[in-house]
Amino acid sequence: MSPVIIIVIISLIALILLVSWLKVDAFLAFLLVSIGAGIVLGIPLEQVPKTVETGLGSILGSLTMIIVLGVMLGKIVAESGAAHQIATVMTGLFSTNRIQWGLMITGFIVGIPLFHSVGFVLLVPLLFSIANRYKLSAVYIGFPMITALSVTHGFLPPHPSPVALVALFNADLGMTMVWGFTLAIPIIILGGPLFSQTFKKLHPGPVTLFEQKEHDPRYKTPGIGNSLLTATLPVILLMTATALTSFMSDVSPMVKNLLAFFGNPSIVMLISVIIATFTLGLRQGRKIRDTMTVYVDAIKDIAPILLIISGSGVFKQVMEDGGVNVELAAIFNQSTLHPLVLGWLIAAIIRLSIGSATVAALTAANFILPVMASHPDVDPNLMVISLGAGSLFFSHVNDSGFWLFKEYFNLSLKDTFRSWSTMETIVSVAGLVGVLIINIFI
Repeated sequence: MSPVIIIVIISLIALILLVSWLKVDAFLAFLLVSIGAGIVLGIPLEQVPKTVETGLGSILGSLTMIIVLGVMLGKIVAESGAAHQIATVMTGLFSTNRIQWGLMITGFIVGIPLFHSVGFVLLVPLLFSIANRYKLSAVYIGFPMITALSVTHGFLPPHPSPVALVALFNADLGMTMVWGFTLAIPIIILGGPLFSQTFKKLHPGPVTLFEQKEHDPRYKTPGIGNSLLTATLPVILLMTATALTSFMSDVSPMVKNLLAFFGNPSIVMLISVIIATFTLGLRQGRKIRDTMTVYVDAIKDIAPILLIISGSGVFKQVMEDGGVNVELAAIFNQSTLHPLVLGWLIAAIIRLSIGSATVAALTAANFILPVMASHPDVDPNLMVISLGAGSLFFSHVNDSGFWLFKEYFNLSLKDTFRSWSTMETIVSVAGLVGVLIINIFI
């Protein structure tokens, strides 16, 4: 076995042992393991601090505004009573016995235009509010929603990885979406409502981040229209911006720039928080100071999660700078596997090594492009989906999504592996199987 691969395996084992056995803080464990791995992988000693800083910045730069603003919105939605109103409507439409399916449909619709982290941060507060209101397991009822967000992220445009892969392989965006939708729906059902039956009695630790307090009689309760509109405003704004961008391709550069600005997830979340401050705060009788107190409490609660996510970014950067991708490419150069299987496998191994689904898919694409050139019979649309499926394989401690799920739901490492990591593996393998079945008939 390659020394580089051995180093990666040892690093992952060390990380798991530090966090689960020695109970070392996850952020500190990431730093220690990442620095050690960087030195052993041959990154110049003076360059290691720069790699750490780059890893911190790359992950926090893209997620901090979204997560912080999202948790602010979630907190005011919960504490104002808006989440209670929405929970009442949802359970009325689907009943408590079928609430999983309602949340799954919500996750699928929201997951199409939104990045995984944005959709997660947006919907989890509503999920916890429903779980608290009806004394249900948040993990069990919400798992289909989480599954839908993950599958849409890996399989469907307009998410960045599928869109970039379509361009790289000169695939057809429309057909990629057709095959993606065809596979996504049964896979979400398999990984969501069906798989979640295996941990129906799994209950997370105490979760207070979005817990609704007793209603304060000083403040009015928002109506259902106000509650729904404010809570889903980020989705509405992003879907509107996406639609306008698609149907207004011939507009002036100024209009395109405006659409790009107002369609940016961070700007959308900022606008949503500003509007929520009025609709769920000032309009309901809260003073601006009281509303800001809600936001400050939300930031305090989210700070530990941000640190853990930043730690996973450091590990990812060390793996990239340490040449792990190049080493993996050399391993597969002489493979005789079918290109669709080989692409999936390369993406899955890179995902295991560095965590990021997007990086895994795009890196694997660079390895498989030369193979595709000698196999013109392979459908490029299916290759896009195969790489997307492989990039979801077995999310674990080096993936920010793993820690988002673990920390938001307050689960142990064992239960996170049992639920989240296993689900990611199921949808990844099911995606490959689906691609191969379609390939037989086209």
